[in-house]
Amino acid sequence: MIKKGNKVKVLTGKDKNKEGEIIEIQRSLNRAKIKGINIIKKHVKTTKEKKGGIFQKENFVHISNLSLIKESKKKTEAKK
Repeated sequence: MIKKGNKVKVLTGKDKNKEGEIIEIQRSLNRAKIKGINIIKKHVKTTKEKKGGIFQKENFVHISNLSLIKESKKKTEAKK
């Protein structure tokens, strides 16, 4: 099962074979946001509180296009 914080590999699309960590998941739409993957440019209008401009951010990727990376954890046991 894919969870927040897991390492995944992208199987298809413009970011194919790239790896990243899951930031956010939308379970109802089967989508996940991965750090550094599927970067889009968002145009934001200036308001009284915030300065506008063109910002880059991650967009969601469908879970079927992701593969979970198994991390091999080596257990170091103290020998007596």
